[in-house]
Amino acid sequence: MRRVIIDADPGIDDTAAIFFALASGKLRVEMLTTVFGNAEVEQTTRNALKILEVAGQPDTPVYAGAGRPLMREPNFAKHVHGENGLGDVPTEPPTLAAAAGRAADQIVQYVMAAPGEITLLALGPLTNVALALGLEPRLAGALQQLIIMGGAVRTPGNASAVASANLFNDPEAASIVYRSGAPIVQVGLDVCRPTLITHRHLERIRAARNPMTEFLSAITPCLMRFYERTYGQVAGVHYNDVPCVAYALEPTLFRSVRLPVLIETTGTLTSGQTVPDWHGQWGLGPNAEVCMEVEAARLAGLFVGAVGRGGGPGMVHPLAAAV
Repeated sequence: MRRVIIDADPGIDDTAAIFFALASGKLRVEMLTTVFGNAEVEQTTRNALKILEVAGQPDTPVYAGAGRPLMREPNFAKHVHGENGLGDVPTEPPTLAAAAGRAADQIVQYVMAAPGEITLLALGPLTNVALALGLEPRLAGALQQLIIMGGAVRTPGNASAVASANLFNDPEAASIVYRSGAPIVQVGLDVCRPTLITHRHLERIRAARNPMTEFLSAITPCLMRFYERTYGQVAGVHYNDVPCVAYALEPTLFRSVRLPVLIETTGTLTSGQTVPDWHGQWGLGPNAEVCMEVEAARLAGLFVGAVGRGGGPGMVHPLAAAV
């Protein structure tokens, strides 16, 4: 079992990814930390607790983290994920409660207690990770891997013409993280865009009829409507955080290249862009493993199979909790 911490801003696609991790049978999710992004951090924290409740994982601690970027005003993706971050599906408050303590402090404590053993999956803006590195710079060398959902190298951005949402939402934090020396794997839009969960996959998810799949089926239509009106995508849905978890489970799904990558923080039109040095013009060594290609159909099959099996024995039927 690979030991992981998930830092996320749930989020419909975060929900899919967290369910994937919990149901995989290969990852031990030691804690969830939350950050602003798809909604305010108070809401993303509630969502994380609801996800664990549905998945039957009440013993996984949740620590609330940053509510805003290091230097900017926050952006929220409610036009993508709904006002509550979960497709505006009404649910009762979670029965679980967040643990006492700050996300950044807890990340440092967990990782430094087991250097080289813990992988951090960063599914949201990198504010918590940057704060943790500020508290303990040795954290960078103590991580087994830092797998980041973010970046766009040879594909357009989704929050701007060139930037992915997670890095656009706190470019300064992303710059700190990319310059830290941490063992970064960038699972960006270059591999998320080709990874389509088709209607056939969604039918298999619905047919599984366990609490995870029923909850995911309830919240997904909101995300599908966004993709249809924004990109004309009608063939399925993209859960952009799912490939990040897939890399932790099965890196052979991906073809990647090691590159020097820096984050643009001052550009008027390019803030948050991941800028790779393809030809060594900066004279810097590589700092990131950048995923460029993916076996998308195989990845989608692994995801559907995992969530179809479901999670822990204490799973809570999500529709029973609906208002």
